Amino acid sequence: MPLAPHEFWQAVYPRGTFDTHPVEGFRDLYPAQLPDGQQIALPIRVLPEGDRAVASLIVNQASFAVEDALIEAMAEIARPFAPEIVIGVPTLGLPLANGVARRLGHQRMVALGTSQKFWYRKELSEPISSITSPSTGKRIYLDPRTLPLIRDKRVVVVDDVVSSGASITSVLRLLARVGVRPCALIFAMLQGEGWKSAVCEIDPTLEEKVFGSLKSPLLGITPEGLWKAAAFQIK
Repeated sequence: MPLAPHEFWQAVYPRGTFDTHPVEGFRDLYPAQLPDGQQIALPIRVLPEGDRAVASLIVNQASFAVEDALIEAMAEIARPFAPEIVIGVPTLGLPLANGVARRLGHQRMVALGTSQKFWYRKELSEPISSITSPSTGKRIYLDPRTLPLIRDKRVVVVDDVVSSGASITSVLRLLARVGVRPCALIFAMLQGEGWKSAVCEIDPTLEEKVFGSLKSPLLGITPEGLWKAAAFQIK
């Protein structure tokens, strides 16, 4: 079922709509599955090397139906941890965190920021980068006014995608500065497994506390020019 570029991330398909393990490989579409088996069609994006690719999720380009489905799944993952506050990671993690907090019955969430307000303090910040946004002096900040909301509280951290783990480890270091250790890290999608080593360098016990409403493998090209799960990781 070929899709036009603007049709990706726009529908939640019934279980079994797409073949999740085609023998020949994937062409330009990767069908990621929600916990209930429903599927979301993700475009396959070729990495600069040309022989590697990832399934892409850009939440702010998704339909509201897809965004709601992701948030519902993330909220159900968060619920057993009984979090007292949800922390959102900018930029695309913020609307997800908002939705998760609302579904958990919270009155608010705590948003981290990448824009330094004049009352922010440098000691409440960390350098941050990602595979799509290499480090260029960018930092992530914790608003000092939110400290009473997260200290000595059960918190979950929400973001859109984890791949290399570069962004989430910056968040973990920032929270550690104020003595906060999340009880869960919840993502709309786990992209490959490269994040595992990065998270374990911060705290080996955190790997089992990382969850995603979707999972996608990193992909390698076949001799026929199609894509299959590959044994490589993004660094």
